[in-house]
Parts: sequence; C-alpha cells; structure tokens
Amino acid sequence: MSLQISNGYKGGPFDRGTNPGSELEKLIGEGQDRLKQIVPEGGSTTVIIIAALAALVVGAWTAYYTVPSDSVAVVQRFGKYLKDVQPGLHFKVPMGVDTAKIVPVKRQLKQEFGFTTPGATDPYQSPVDGRRETEMVTGDLNAALVEWVVQYRIADPAKYLFEVREPGATLRYVSESVMREVVGDRTVDEVITIGRQEIESEALTKMQELSTKYAMGISIDQVQLKNINPPGPVQESFNEVNQAQQEKEKLINEARRDYNKVIPLAEGEKDQRIREADGYRLKRINEAEGDVARFSALLTEYTKAPEVTRRRIYVETMQAVLPDIRSKIIVDDQTRNILPLLNLDAANGDRP
Repeated sequence: MSLQISNGYKGGPFDRGTNPGSELEKLIGEGQDRLKQIVPEGGSTTVIIIAALAALVVGAWTAYYTVPSDSVAVVQRFGKYLKDVQPGLHFKVPMGVDTAKIVPVKRQLKQEFGFTTPGATDPYQSPVDGRRETEMVTGDLNAALVEWVVQYRIADPAKYLFEVREPGATLRYVSESVMREVVGDRTVDEVITIGRQEIESEALTKMQELSTKYAMGISIDQVQLKNINPPGPVQESFNEVNQAQQEKEKLINEARRDYNKVIPLAEGEKDQRIREADGYRLKRINEAEGDVARFSALLTEYTKAPEVTRRRIYVETMQAVLPDIRSKIIVDDQTRNILPLLNLDAANGDRP
C-alpha cells in the first residue's frame, strides 16, 4: 500500500465545499459584463465605483463563517495550513486568501465491510465489492464470510486533511488487511463461535497502530464483528456441525447440572452422618466420665461412712423408682396374723 502526501483532499465523510476565490472571480466577471451593458460608454468611473462596491460586498460576505458544535475548521492561507478554529462564528481574510474546511472531530464515523446501510453519505463508508472483502481464509485453510464495522473519529484534523491522500480509502485498506491477518491466525471454528471477542480486540489494536504509523489523524473507537458465515456450498454442513456442537454442550450442561445436584446432596448427608456420629461419641464419653466421677465421689463417701452411705443410696434409689410404679404394696415383716396391706394409691383415688 503506498501513501501519497498532498495539500488537498477529494471526497470524504463530509462536504469540503468549493474554492471561494474561483467563485468570486466568476461573480465579479459577470457583474462587469452586466455593468457594461447597463452603463453607457464613457462611464468608466461609475463602473469602477460600482465594481469596487460589489467587491466590497462580496468580500464582506465571504469574510465570516460558522463552525458547528461537533466540528473544527482548518484554516489555510494561500493553501498553506494556518490554524484550527473551534466552534462558533469566526472571520477570515476574504477574497479567497483564507479558506476554512469544516472537519467533524466529535462525530463518530464508521466504515462497513460486507454490507451497506441505506442513505450513507460517505463514499468510503460502504463497500464497493462487499463479496470480495468478506471472503477470507482461516488458519486451518477453511473459508469464511466475515462482515464487520469499524467506528472511528478524526483525532487530528490537520493530519487527516494533509498527511495522507484519501484517508477514508486508506482506512478501508488497512482494516481489510488487518482483519485478514487476524482471521488467518485462527481456525474456522474459533472465527465462527468462540473467538469473536479476541478477534475484535486484536484487530482494534493493530488498526490503531497502523493508523498512528501512517499519520492518518484517526482514532479507532471500536471494531465489531457482524455476521460470520461459511461459504454457500458448505453452509448446510456447517449448520449441522454447529447443531451437533450445541447438542453436545447441552448434554454436558445437563450432566453437570445432575452432578451438581447429586454430589453436594451426598456430601451433605455424609457430613451430617459424621457430625451425628461425632456427637454421639462425645455424648458417650462425657456420660462415662461423669459416671466415673460420680462413682469415685460415692466411693470416697462410702469409705468414710459405709452405713450412712448405703442408706442414702437406698433412699435415692427408691425416690427414683417409686414414682414410676402405679401399684405399691408395703409388707410389714413383723405382722404374724392377717396380711396387712397399705394401698398408698387409694388415698389419691387410684385403684390397684
């Protein structure tokens, strides 16, 4: 790709206007011809005065210009770059000495590859041969039809106008070259399915590097992939492969769902059983240790006073056992005749 440096620009995403000097000369010439027809011979002084007034009016008319809020004006004096002018009403040297070219630096421009948006005014926005641009060869020697969009802004108006001839066309060539390089480093499956985001990021970086290297005055905002399809003769086969791939992913996801449903449940039950067993173990140990401590204390007291301790144990045992017995019969071993019965529950209205 060769770049040609020039001080002019032809075409682009906005209107460049015409040369005010040529229009002014044409207007003055037409005015002189009309004055010669109207003014009789000998009135040269009057003609000169009228021509001067006409030139003054035309000069005043061409001395001011307005810059929109989303643009800047690049001012040239006798064709040489002079300065950038911010939005608003401004004045310049009339009569074609100064010219102002409006550059929309705050407007986001775009170029489309493989498709066309109706009503586009930029001649470099839409492809001339969209089929040729989208046909690419992937790294595994397969073919793919890739459509994408490049969104950019004009970062440096002076470089955009004067450093590169037809920067819009140059950007199209750069974008196509970078996209073919990036797609050629990947397999067709990556291009069509999982590699879209990586392709967009890498293409954006490389396009910006080349734009900076060529001093195009352009800032690349976004590279977005649109439709990516296999060529027509093999598109049906690719669709079948994609359906099989989707079915495979579906089965894998279902298996993972069942796995995540069953395995955590089993793990939870296992942990619950372990915690229950551990709790029962601690309970039995604590009970055994408590019984040992109680028996040791009781043995100490029994050693000191065996009879008292024995009676105390008897009483405590009876206090624990008797409340659970419904019928109670007390036999006095000293009675010899009639068997005495003492129904303790009868006092409370209960029957044996």
